[in-house]
Amino acid sequence: MRVAFVGKGGSGKTTISALFARYAASQGAPVVAIDADINQHLALVLGLDEQPEPLGAHLEEIKELLRGSNPLISSAAAMTKTTPPGRGSRLLSLDALPYTVATPHGLRLMATGPFAEEDLGVSCYHSKVGAAELLLNHLVDEQGEYVVIDMTAGADSFASGLFTRFDLTVLVAEPTRQGVSVYQQYRDYASAYDVSLAVVGNKIHSPDDVDFLRSHVGDSLLTWFEHSSAVRALEQGRPFDLIDLEPANTEALSRVLKQVDAQEKDWERYGRQTAEFHVRNAEAWGNSRAGTDLSLQIDPGFVYGRLG
Repeated sequence: MRVAFVGKGGSGKTTISALFARYAASQGAPVVAIDADINQHLALVLGLDEQPEPLGAHLEEIKELLRGSNPLISSAAAMTKTTPPGRGSRLLSLDALPYTVATPHGLRLMATGPFAEEDLGVSCYHSKVGAAELLLNHLVDEQGEYVVIDMTAGADSFASGLFTRFDLTVLVAEPTRQGVSVYQQYRDYASAYDVSLAVVGNKIHSPDDVDFLRSHVGDSLLTWFEHSSAVRALEQGRPFDLIDLEPANTEALSRVLKQVDAQEKDWERYGRQTAEFHVRNAEAWGNSRAGTDLSLQIDPGFVYGRLG
């Protein structure tokens, strides 16, 4: 199952995505976390002193791996970030995802990578998340295993089809007008794409904060995290363990996990939207760059959700 954490910059989505990944791993589940934020902080919050090898540095190797023997893809160079899998493509199980590193808490982490010197002034950040999008397109994940993605802040996620790659999107919202405005924008953009969206409140100080969020997001409010001295210790790099969390915040993590587990794995929608965004990107820029019709890479007989 795939769960993305989004929200306004500073809302705490990186911290909550890290806490959720650790909580799911503590229940004995296989977990891979992906740092797809322009600010690469997930490794730090997960207790690593160094960043993983960036996926963006291995884009060509990833394309060659995933292309496999798919006859509709002439070469790795012909692949774009939206290229869908087809018969002959290399499909991956969760434990086969490449370029991951182990964290101290029983889960693995991969990262899109930050801007490099040569990117400054000439590249947008979505060139970095392309490798993650390709890997997710070719991933066959199961119930009871989790991919946890820390997305870039705000509505910038909608610059690619990556926002449709998840079983559940969790929007982390502070009890402020700015926090709920990001929810409203995200809800409006996602409404046409069957995106399952839940709101998790953060930095809650009083029942009035909860009432404020509920008055603006209604039944989308799944749960909330109270202001936490334990989380502050985590963010400051002091010793922290999940057992240090306040009971209410541990219960909030449990509610998020239950919601993820309750999601239906809709491979038909997933495949349909993969093809849709590939055609969009092909028509917008891919065909002219490749000098060929990239929509011909779509295999209408391919069935999503099967490794073999």
